[in-house]
Amino acid sequence: KVSHREGMAHYKGSVGDGNRAAKLAREREAQKVKFQELQQSIRDENKHGLKSMDKMFKTHSTAVEDRFKASTVGLVSAKDFKKKRELAESAIENEKRIRERAMAKIRKRRKKDRKRALASLSFAAEDDDEVEDEPKSFAPLKKKKSKKCPDVDTSFLPDKEREEEDIRLRNELAREWKSKQEDMKKELIEVTYSYWDGTGHRRNITVTKGLTIVKFLEKCRRELQEEFHELRGVSSENLMYIKEDVIIPHTYTFYDLIVSKARGKSGPLFHFDVHDDVRLLQDSRIEKDESHAGKIITRAYYERNKHIFPVNRWEVYDPNKKYEKYTIK
Repeated sequence: KVSHREGMAHYKGSVGDGNRAAKLAREREAQKVKFQELQQSIRDENKHGLKSMDKMFKTHSTAVEDRFKASTVGLVSAKDFKKKRELAESAIENEKRIRERAMAKIRKRRKKDRKRALASLSFAAEDDDEVEDEPKSFAPLKKKKSKKCPDVDTSFLPDKEREEEDIRLRNELAREWKSKQEDMKKELIEVTYSYWDGTGHRRNITVTKGLTIVKFLEKCRRELQEEFHELRGVSSENLMYIKEDVIIPHTYTFYDLIVSKARGKSGPLFHFDVHDDVRLLQDSRIEKDESHAGKIITRAYYERNKHIFPVNRWEVYDPNKKYEKYTIK
């Protein structure tokens, strides 16, 4: 080990630099001495504190034993002796637990004090491993157990993980349902309609379930205009679609009417279910299995004839309105 003077003898530099180096070396030596004194002080204090704590609790435990012996002098029944012995043992056990808690607090406080003291020294990090570990003979404090009763239903209480899982599941089901509905809208259906200009001209057309009524009317107009020239100058907005004596708004789709099982005044608007055959039961109150063909008319025709039967029976479709039972043969 090179001494301070030998180190300075080999130092090559200016006088000012040498003085500063010598000053720093002296300060470090002083800090090292102070650190060693602090270490010894901590060791002595720990030993003294632990001994005094042990002595205090040993004295108290001895006092508990003395009280037990004094209370059992003379003739004592076995029951009383057992009871007093249990009380004495319980008192000693309580003192032991209190002692362990007190020692744990002392260790924790002194550990903090030691870290604060070491942090004030520039070379504390280098020598921190040299500090002796404190006695570990005392068991750490046990973690408090939950006071919740396991038999009580706590599903109504807020649970972040459960709520996140519910949200994830709902979103997944919503995406799955939406995907199925989109697939259903792409399915093809054959619609029978009749262009009505005073007499019926029945046609069939294949469309998707997701098609709106206004687009359906435009497709029908393109097919009909080759035969009925008056439709060439009429836009689809000026055409009307009447089914089961109700006027279907242009914004509805066939899908909307199918999934809601929409009904008109004289039966279901679009019916794919099996119904009782009116011809077998001979009951005109039961709706027929076949659906009536929807009528396509111009708005001008409706305005001219809205006071005449059957046009005067027609009304705009209202999904919230409950129409009466089917009564037309």
